[in-house]
Amino acid sequence: MGILDGWRFCPRCAGTLTRDDSSVDCAACGYKGWSNPVPGVHAMIERQGQVLLGRRAFDPGAGCWGLPGGFLEEHEHPLDGLQREVREETGLEIEPREFFGAWMQPHGERTVLSLVWRAAVQGGIERAADDVLELGWFGVDELPPDVGPDAFIQALSAWRHEHA
Repeated sequence: MGILDGWRFCPRCAGTLTRDDSSVDCAACGYKGWSNPVPGVHAMIERQGQVLLGRRAFDPGAGCWGLPGGFLEEHEHPLDGLQREVREETGLEIEPREFFGAWMQPHGERTVLSLVWRAAVQGGIERAADDVLELGWFGVDELPPDVGPDAFIQALSAWRHEHA
């Protein structure tokens, strides 16, 4: 399922929409909507050979462990959003380092473009908050079995492969 599935009327003027594989068009007002992914930012926070994961409080993926992060706000620079999301979920101030990778992940009716940076803790008080139930530091051979979604499994697999 995609974000535009089921759209029949224009969100601006209520005119009838026409649709192709990746967009909708309104002949009445000229609106065009695209089915592009939503950007998400996540941190691979490392310390002494371990990575910080948070256990999700809510669906999708309630109870699963994943990388701290979340969705960008409109007009927000990805690194600013990364620092904000990590602070909200973990209480930690981080220094983003190099870009680690990008993974695609279905998320309800949307697809998330999950952008992952390596990061180091610079301060703050570690605490689970926002939509995170608990935090844990895990070594390469200690990763929990209930990691999700798939984008995090793929990112952590790449991280594990680096340390093998």
